[in-house]
Amino acid sequence: MDVSLLVWTITIVVTIAFFVFEFFAHVRVPHEPSIRESARWSAFYIGLALLFGVGIGIVSGWTFGGEYFAGYLTEKALSIDNLFVFLLVMTAFAVPRAYQQKVLLIGIALALVMRGIFIAVGATLIANFSWIFYLFGALLLLLAYRQAFTHGESNPANGRLMGFVRRHLSVTDEYHGDKLTVMKDGRRFVTPMLLVLVAIAFVDLIFAVDSIPAIFGLTDEAYIVFTANAFALMGLRQLYFLIGGLLQRLIYLAQGLAVILAFIGVKLVLHALKVNELPFINGGQPVPWAFDIPIWFSLVFIGTTVAVATAASLLKTKGQRVPVADVVTEPAAEVSDR
Repeated sequence: MDVSLLVWTITIVVTIAFFVFEFFAHVRVPHEPSIRESARWSAFYIGLALLFGVGIGIVSGWTFGGEYFAGYLTEKALSIDNLFVFLLVMTAFAVPRAYQQKVLLIGIALALVMRGIFIAVGATLIANFSWIFYLFGALLLLLAYRQAFTHGESNPANGRLMGFVRRHLSVTDEYHGDKLTVMKDGRRFVTPMLLVLVAIAFVDLIFAVDSIPAIFGLTDEAYIVFTANAFALMGLRQLYFLIGGLLQRLIYLAQGLAVILAFIGVKLVLHALKVNELPFINGGQPVPWAFDIPIWFSLVFIGTTVAVATAASLLKTKGQRVPVADVVTEPAAEVSDR
């Protein structure tokens, strides 16, 4: 897939423009968006992502189009999982609903920046070291295990990172609008809003480690990796308000994502064996029985897994009220200066 510098530049500029538009059109004035507003813009961004995938298929061929759709679906599922952790952070810190939009937009922008850095590093490694597929595959298998068995066990407001921040900064007991710092009695204090953004940034870093090896297991085209990530993140803010209650019912999403990550991990290992150059594996020659899993199978497998995990979750929780998590309900005690 031949992507010129001009196309890259236009893509990045348009992506930044969308985030700037989001801020000035929806976030600058604090408010809680309505269901109608959230649904309208969620549909717009999902439709835009699908049209872009069709454009890739028409212009560059449906092999690349299939890679984009498989990557977009995987990254969207991972982004929804990311959204669930955002919900835990918001609940743990009791962020007022009117200010959650700004936190989400900043968090999503940080996520795209971090993923962009990982994409650049990953593309460079893949271009120069074929053995990196072994490393990515092993990492995804490890992440799949953690996703399945250790998901959602910690309180984001009470971890080591927050403890470190509280020990080194003076934190107010209450929010001061959406301000990050305030002056009190001649001293500069940070507000709980800054702690929320630190927690969100840390979450973004963790999910970037998950998502980038996953999509590189589906395509080695950096442009597809970037655009699939960008479109998966666009509209995530609106989706948060649209399906906030539904997120609590997706109890099998972690297990579904674990299956997807494990599948892509195996796919990466098989590809690494097919192009093997490590001298201690088959004498540095490609392994004869190794093969590449076709992209159409990957797309069907990922789509089916997401659908099954979602349907099973909704059936299991039908008529039930599922708690978000055992999070702190009195955040003032947690974010005060200690």
